[in-house]
Amino acid sequence: MQPNQQRRLLQVPLFRLLAINLALGLGMAVVLVGGLLVLDPWGLRHLIFSDHSPGVAIGLLLGSFFVTFGSTAMGTAIMALGSGDDDDDHRGGTRAHARVKARRR
Repeated sequence: MQPNQQRRLLQVPLFRLLAINLALGLGMAVVLVGGLLVLDPWGLRHLIFSDHSPGVAIGLLLGSFFVTFGSTAMGTAIMALGSGDDDDDHRGGTRAHARVKARRR
């Protein structure tokens, strides 16, 4: 991809929203894997580093947490797009709700 195309892609608000939330998911995954290695629950750190290839285990942990937290953060951001307070008049609802609003005016 050329630098000009990358700039255009970053100017798209939805792509930028997803990229930022994916980066947040990566950050959460790194913090969680680091915390697991520091706290060593159930001897996990000893188990990982006693293996002859600990990078594979850490990579699998980091990759799976990255997919999980990245997709959760991106999905939450997408679902929160329509939850602004400025669109109260455009909500759906029952006719009784519309009659109550009409009486207030």
